[in-house]
Amino acid sequence: MAKPKPLILIVEDDKQIAQMISEQLEASGMLTQVYHRAHNAIRFLSNNFANLLLLDVNLPDQTGFSLVEDLRKANIRVPIIFLTADDSEIYKVKGLEMGGDDYITKPFSFPELIARIHAVLRRAETAFDYHVTKNATITQDPFRFCGATVHPIRMEVQFDDGSVEKIGRKELGILTYLHQNANNVVTRRSLIHAVWGIHADVRSRSLDQYIVKIRSLYDDHGLPMTAYKTIHGVGYIYNIDEEGADSDTGGKRLRSQAAAKNAVKVQPAADEVAAAPKKAAKKATKKAAKKAPAKKAAAKKAADKPVSRKAAKKAAKKK
Repeated sequence: MAKPKPLILIVEDDKQIAQMISEQLEASGMLTQVYHRAHNAIRFLSNNFANLLLLDVNLPDQTGFSLVEDLRKANIRVPIIFLTADDSEIYKVKGLEMGGDDYITKPFSFPELIARIHAVLRRAETAFDYHVTKNATITQDPFRFCGATVHPIRMEVQFDDGSVEKIGRKELGILTYLHQNANNVVTRRSLIHAVWGIHADVRSRSLDQYIVKIRSLYDDHGLPMTAYKTIHGVGYIYNIDEEGADSDTGGKRLRSQAAAKNAVKVQPAADEVAAAPKKAAKKATKKAAKKAPAKKAAAKKAADKPVSRKAAKKAAKKK
């Protein structure tokens, strides 16, 4: 089976240079899409996938640097090679710091350009080895979400009561995207595109099923997820300022459960204290009952004993 050809998006205001680049890349086994304005490139990437963006720094409607900022705000991730006639170190450093994968100055040779494109494509392929969804990787640091700690590397949610629950790839992607966009309204479409990809044929009903699973998981551990809200007809919002409310509510519920368990443990002791006087009285009664026959026998024995003459005479004088 033939390997699919990578799609290279060329954004270059010089139409002649753009055409030459396109021809050379297609001759090397790639597909190309050419635009001469930044806004056309954003529109394309908002609805389509590209393996790499070949971007001129100086464009008529905005700079290539500002275009990259707009792409990042829209959560559009694509490898980038900057093209420019300015070979100053400041420009190169800025381009790389903004997330560019490489930088090539004009004029350049096409073999060099093609070699650099292949190098970036190889790095991009290995960079996604740790991705569990389009937006989430297992290499991300743990983060707090609605009173619990999410561990991407283990794909687990750890609750404050010490219990740990496994989560699936899509649940991790959803939690990651909501956390990364805290305090902002997230549309259903943007959430689906972030987790499944812009080309995925995913219906809202499928997203709802994963949301229900997440809510059920938190509810099982006493966390109502008050910081996470559904905005009907629009999407969702995660208010990080309300994070503490979830923790407090969950903590109160956990403390009440612990108190109930302790009450069950203490109850037998309390019952024993209350029953102590009854036990003592019962014990004394049994002891007295055991001594009663002995006293009775002693009295009878004394009554049956013969009386001496001296004792009888003494008793008669008293009378």
